[in-house]
Amino acid sequence: MNQVKPGETARTPWIVGVSGASGTPYAAAVLRALLAAGESVDLVVSRASRLTLLDETGIAFRDAHWRDDLREWLSRGADGKPGTFPVDVDGDRVRYWSAGDLAAGPSSGSYPVKGMLIVPASTACVAGVALGLSKDLLQRTASVTLKERRRLVVAVRETPLNGQTLRHLVTLDDAGATVLPASPAFYAGATHIQDLVDFVAGRVLDAAGVPHTLYRRWKGEIGGSRPSGTGDTGTTDTTAPTVT
Repeated sequence: MNQVKPGETARTPWIVGVSGASGTPYAAAVLRALLAAGESVDLVVSRASRLTLLDETGIAFRDAHWRDDLREWLSRGADGKPGTFPVDVDGDRVRYWSAGDLAAGPSSGSYPVKGMLIVPASTACVAGVALGLSKDLLQRTASVTLKERRRLVVAVRETPLNGQTLRHLVTLDDAGATVLPASPAFYAGATHIQDLVDFVAGRVLDAAGVPHTLYRRWKGEIGGSRPSGTGDTGTTDTTAPTVT
């Protein structure tokens, strides 16, 4: 159950910003997990991310039909299979703000939110936030999050990184943001692409302080997360498990 804390309203959402970097399955996993944890979400999808989403999923995200498009997007697994996850995006738990709407609620520090998660974060987005450009609602909301000393998690998804981007990331770290590269780990016993995506999404939620069960945590036991049936050679059945 999502507990209302002092200074929050009955609906105090997390802002999820989706930029144009590759990695829309990361965003979908974060959104599903936030809703499963009982959190409310305000969603900002950049113009560039619409092209990425169309390329990676075949879904055209439309302002006028955002709820239907969001439901279709979140129901898909990381492998693109439709109907993998049951999702409920009806009601007031999810709000959508157009990236061009600089008068939207999240553009002001007086709009109550818990923080912001940028998943994935492109290098252009990183630069815009680090420099305080506020060229769209995503960047403006990130700037507001920093000035209000709220949690900002930036899941940068790019490789390799040049010196300029690294300096921008240091600037964000100095400003109080959590810089979280979208780097999946393998100690959690991944056997399917969804496991790798969920690990990154889980680390984003860890940084935000939101409980979840997206991946197996390290318990200090070598091989403790290895799936049953895996031998010492590290090979295992490659059949993808059912994602629940």
